[in-house]
Formats: sequence, structure tokens, C-alpha cells
Amino acid sequence: MISFNYETNFNEINESSLEKWIDNIITNKGFTIGEINYIFCDDEYLHKLNVEFLNHDTLTDIISFDNTMGKEVSGDIFISIERVKDNAKDFNVTFAEELHRVMIHGVLHYMGFKDKTDIEKQEMRNAENNALSLLNN
Repeated sequence: MISFNYETNFNEINESSLEKWIDNIITNKGFTIGEINYIFCDDEYLHKLNVEFLNHDTLTDIISFDNTMGKEVSGDIFISIERVKDNAKDFNVTFAEELHRVMIHGVLHYMGFKDKTDIEKQEMRNAENNALSLLNN
């Protein structure tokens, strides 16, 4: 089950379409959906979590808490809408494209993708791009 939760004034997504897309990505990689919770929030909300749980005193666009067990993908994905908007401008992409990239980024982490090294970052980016290409089909 995928749920969408709002801790900020934001409702610019098609939940049904995104749920189908995410389910497709997960099942195509040989996993099943457990419980994935998206929490859309603002910078202040996410910064507080970043300090409290990760001891990072910085702004970020996403924090994910992984509860995946085996091949059942589960977790909580917190996304700062403010960061996504700013990043979309910085990367010269639409807000929707950046939001979708961030949303699938968290799920890809749950399926074992990493992004610490240059090679891992490229593999993650390739997986994100592949997933994004499936959203529009």
C-alpha cells in the first residue's frame, strides 16, 4: 500500500497514477509493495527530522526511513516541497519531473540502490531516468 500524506499546503499530484507507476517499478525489479508512506512537508519540517534523526544540520529534499524486509519494500519518505521547487529551478527541469525523481529515488534506495560513490550515483541516476521514462508511457 502506498499512502500520501501532507504536512504542508500541497496537492499537485495524481495519487492514483503515481501509485500505479511506483508499483510497476517495484514489481519490475522483483520486489513487492509493503507499506510506503510519502510525507510531503516544508523545509522547516524536514530540517527538524534531519537534525533529530540524522544529526545533519542542513536542508535536504528527501529523507527516507527504510523498513524493507527481504523483497517487501516498505518505508517512510519525507519530501520537502520547497527544496524540490528550488532544485527544479537549479537543474532547469519542471517541478513535476524533479518531484517524481525524488519520489522514486527513495524507493530505489529501498531496493538496494546506493549513491555514495560516483559509480553508485551513476547507477542511481540511470535507474531514476529509466523509472521516469516509464511514468509517461
